[in-house]
Amino acid sequence: MNSFRIGLFGFGTVGRGLYDVLKRLGTDNVEICHVCVKHKEKHQDADVLLTDQPDDVFQDPRVNFIVELIDDAQAAYDIVCRSLRQGLPVVSGNKKMLARHLPELIRLQEETGTALLYDASACGSIPVIRNLEEYYDNDLLQSVKGILNGSSNFILSKIFNEGMSYPDALKLAQDLGFAESNPTLDIDGWDSLYKLIIITVHAFGIYVPPEDIFTFGISHMNSHDIQFAMEKSRRIKLVGTAEKIGDTKLSLSVLPHLISRQKYIYSVEDEFNGVVIKGLFYYKQFMFGQGAGGHPTGSAVLSDITARLYDYRYEYKKLHSQRRPEYTTDFAFRIYFRFDEPSLRTLLDFETIDESYTSADYNYVVGNVRMSELIKKAPQLRNAPVFLAAYPKD
Repeated sequence: MNSFRIGLFGFGTVGRGLYDVLKRLGTDNVEICHVCVKHKEKHQDADVLLTDQPDDVFQDPRVNFIVELIDDAQAAYDIVCRSLRQGLPVVSGNKKMLARHLPELIRLQEETGTALLYDASACGSIPVIRNLEEYYDNDLLQSVKGILNGSSNFILSKIFNEGMSYPDALKLAQDLGFAESNPTLDIDGWDSLYKLIIITVHAFGIYVPPEDIFTFGISHMNSHDIQFAMEKSRRIKLVGTAEKIGDTKLSLSVLPHLISRQKYIYSVEDEFNGVVIKGLFYYKQFMFGQGAGGHPTGSAVLSDITARLYDYRYEYKKLHSQRRPEYTTDFAFRIYFRFDEPSLRTLLDFETIDESYTSADYNYVVGNVRMSELIKKAPQLRNAPVFLAAYPKD
């Protein structure tokens, strides 16, 4: 195709950002010509044809490309499937939907011969998926880890750089639009989890469903945890990790890390994301950029769109590799575990203990625990007055 006439679903922060970017660029070969929204009356200022009926977009003879930028995962799934079956290339920004349905959507692309692109869903303006597809398309990759959520990182930056309390930093993030009124998706790690699942498919060629991956956020963090980190000259960052164990196993997790000063992501601040890619022979490479916001993410969506002008599509090369690693939870690593009530100490079974502290106000243990133990105890951990963070020695 020489030009795209886009049917756009969703006109929120990212949808409006894409609209603004296209208007600023004045491109002749990419145009939004039909937009489907829930409430037309909220968007009358936009110079586009508005509808609240999906059929209007799919039946518009001018539309030859679909962009889906809505929050509803089920509706996004329906839109993407319908687009592929109708032979319309589609870009999706719904990371939750992709993380739940990616194997099925890969098969549907193969059956229909129609492309689905979603680089903007993983890390906003950072083109991590395309780089994993094109540059790191071999078996040398050892790990992909980093800060995958801008909202939680903004909160942590304000705490460690400006001495704000956790509640005040969260409120500021909400006031500035970096966090939702219900911030659970961001601060409890689910947004990072969905991105990690998508990244892992392209990095290592395996799909692991969300419920099988240990996920723990920062909502239970308090002043004692912040004080501990500062005393150890570290910062707390919410980190998504996909890392090989040996040559044949792969670990996945999303949880806070106590990051030392020499690590790349130690200095990733505010709403920015940072991804560290490590290879067997090229060591580490660092990708940094805005992970949220209408214009940065809208620009990433446009990059996906224009890639299709040149017939670009994901090849999912790693899915066909004979050397794909196997997902495992059978390994131990060091964590910091803070618990308010002494009885909660028995919640986790530590293999070894390096350090412990007991007081009238709070208690903590530093030691090695198995990932399988954390996954087994995840529901209790999320509902108890405890906090934990990975605490590597370096």
